Amino acid sequence: MHNDETIWHCINQDFCSFRVKLTQPKQNFCRNQYNVTGLCNRVSCPLANSQYATIIEDEGVCYLYMKTVERAHSPKNLWEKVKLSRNYLQALDQISKHMEYWPEHQINRCKQRLTKMRQMLIRMRKLSMNEGAKARLVPIKKKTERRERGRELKAETAAKVDLAIEKELLERLKQGTYGDIYNFPAKNFEKIMEKNKEEEEEEELEDDEEFVEDLGDDELEEVEPEKELQPELEELGKMGDLEDLAFLKAGPRRAGSFKKLGEMGDLEDLGFLKAAGRAGPFKKKFKGGPRVKLEYEQELEFA
Repeated sequence: MHNDETIWHCINQDFCSFRVKLTQPKQNFCRNQYNVTGLCNRVSCPLANSQYATIIEDEGVCYLYMKTVERAHSPKNLWEKVKLSRNYLQALDQISKHMEYWPEHQINRCKQRLTKMRQMLIRMRKLSMNEGAKARLVPIKKKTERRERGRELKAETAAKVDLAIEKELLERLKQGTYGDIYNFPAKNFEKIMEKNKEEEEEEELEDDEEFVEDLGDDELEEVEPEKELQPELEELGKMGDLEDLAFLKAGPRRAGSFKKLGEMGDLEDLGFLKAAGRAGPFKKKFKGGPRVKLEYEQELEFA
């Protein structure tokens, strides 16, 4: 038979693994998780009382645990577990309802333990909020970091090798080294090759256009007008008074003035034009002007 007095006599007089003795002050405490007060005495001992109740907190939630004599034959179902509400007043009502016919001192002890648990949880939340604003020290695992770094390097090298192999295989397929080993359609492959060529040509045209846009107006004037002035130069070449007109290729701006000068019949010496051509195109205008000797024929009448 299950006798509470016999159990308490054994625990109190002989040995109990949950008891903690203090010499100064003289006090005995209990380490059993089901102890409602934490003191080692006859009323608070969970082993020496067949009808017992306590409050236990698990991850911020409070539960009411109750033990009765009717379930003593099965230790697995010895404790009945009831989840209490997070609202303090509702939790007190739940305790009073489930322990309606229990002794009054046990109900009061359970309610006192519930209040202590609620205060403890509130303090824990406040401390966690204050600590969250501060910087936390996080341990650095050098071994794992070193291992991950090595794996990253190996993955990078493998990726580079794969890309090199892929490029080499594409080049060999383009050259036709493998022949008819692969059963892929030749027409589709040729279409893809043509598309790649068109894309390369478009990229080259875009590069040329960008290069032309980057060039200045002076550079464009030096290159283009040579084609435009070819008929004018041919006409000037037919003129008998101008012997050397290679200097006219220097620039398009002076071509019109040289043409006008070539049409003048009285100009015999135009060697100054060579000097103007050597001076280079697109420079300041010749301020002084050429020196031209003019000869006049006068008929004198003798009396």
